[in-house]
Amino acid sequence: MQRIVVLGAGFAGLWSAIGAARALDERGIGADRVEVTVVNATPWHSVRVRNYEADLSGVRVPLAGVLDPIGVRLVVADIVDLSVSDRTITCIAAGGPTQQLAYDRMVFCLGSRLVRPPIPGLREHAFDVDTYEAAMRLGAHLAGLAREPRSSGQATVLVIGAGLTGIEVAAEMPGRLAAVMADHPQARPRVILADHAKRIGSDMGEGACSVIAEALTALHVETRAGVEVAAIDAGGATLTGGERIDARTVVWCAGMAASPLTANFPVARDRSGRLAVKPSLKIEGLSAEFAAGDAAWFAIDGAHCCVMSCQHGRPMGRFAGHNVVCDLLGEPMLALNIDWYTTILDLGPWGAVYTEGWDRRVVAQGAVAKRTKETINRQRIYPPTSRDRQEILAAAAPVVQKPPSYAQPAVAP
Repeated sequence: MQRIVVLGAGFAGLWSAIGAARALDERGIGADRVEVTVVNATPWHSVRVRNYEADLSGVRVPLAGVLDPIGVRLVVADIVDLSVSDRTITCIAAGGPTQQLAYDRMVFCLGSRLVRPPIPGLREHAFDVDTYEAAMRLGAHLAGLAREPRSSGQATVLVIGAGLTGIEVAAEMPGRLAAVMADHPQARPRVILADHAKRIGSDMGEGACSVIAEALTALHVETRAGVEVAAIDAGGATLTGGERIDARTVVWCAGMAASPLTANFPVARDRSGRLAVKPSLKIEGLSAEFAAGDAAWFAIDGAHCCVMSCQHGRPMGRFAGHNVVCDLLGEPMLALNIDWYTTILDLGPWGAVYTEGWDRRVVAQGAVAKRTKETINRQRIYPPTSRDRQEILAAAAPVVQKPPSYAQPAVAP
C-alpha cells in the first residue's frame, strides 16, 4: 500500500484530501492500494474567516461527515515534527502516546498563525480571533463585561491591526458592545481601531480606503493611524509615545506567519515562513512533498504572489490533491493559474466593500456587497455536508471557480 498524508484540514488541507480521493476514484484505485490520511489537531474543519462574527454556531464542520463518505482516514492529533529525509510525520493525540506516520507523498497544509511580537502583556491580556477557541474566549469575555465593576475602560474595545481581519472585527464591535451593555444605559460603548500604518486599511487601495472610512465613521468606530503599542495590561494599552488608552478589551489582529514547521523542510522560505512551490503545488527542490494554502507561495497568475486567504487556499488544495496522486502514479500534473483577484471586506451593519483586481478597484459597496460577502462566508467556502460521496468528490474538481458574483444596483431611468 502507498500512503498520501495531508497535514491540516483547513481550507487547503481539506480540499487537498478530497481532491486526492477524487483523483483516485476517477482511476478506480481503492484504499487497498493508496490510502489517504488527514492529520488535524481537532475533529473539525473550521471556517476561520468567520471568527470575527458574533454568532459562531455554524463555523465548524465535522470532518468525519466529509471524509468518511469518501474513504479518507482522519487522525486527530497535534503534529510535533516531520522528517523529509525519513518521510515520516510525528504526532501526538490527546492523552495518547507519540506516533509516527510514514508517507509516500505528503501535502503540507498547516496554514498560518497570528504573529505575537514580544510586547509586554500581549500574550497575557490581549484577545484575538485567530482560532475558533480564541474567538469563543473573546465572546465569553464580552458577555461578562456587564457583570464587572465599573471602570473607565469597561465598555471600550481597542482593536490593534487594521488589516482585513482587524477592520472586520472593529466593524462588528459596536453592535456587540451595545448588546452586552444594554442593561447599563450609563455605559458609553467605544471602539478604537489602531494601526502602525499612516492610513487605516492601507493595503486596500485609495478607493476602498474611502469606503472603509465612511463605514467606520457611520458605525462610530474611532481610528488611530500611525501609532504603535508599547505594552498591554488588563485595563488597556500604552502607546510608544506614552499615551494611555483605557480598554478592558484589547483585540490583537496584527500580522500572520506560516506554521513554524515549515522550518523542517530543507528549502528556502519567504519572510512569512512560506514554502516556495511550483504551479503544480510541489515544493521547489523536493521529490515527494507538496504544500498548499497559507504555508505555500508562488506566482498565482504568473506575476502576483498568492495571498494568505481561502480565496487561494481552496483552489491550491484542490490542485495539490489532484497532483499528488498524479505524481505518485507517474502521470502529468496540472498547473494552477488564477487570472482574477477579488477582495470582499465585511463592514458590519454598514455593509461591505467588493474590489476587483490587484489594484483593488471598488465595484460594489454597502448592502449589495454585503449580500455577496454573506454568500461567500456561509455557502461558497463550505464543503458539502450532505454525506453524499459523489457530491463531495465532484466539489473537488481541479478547476478554478469564477469570481463571486454581485448584483448590480438598479439604474434609475
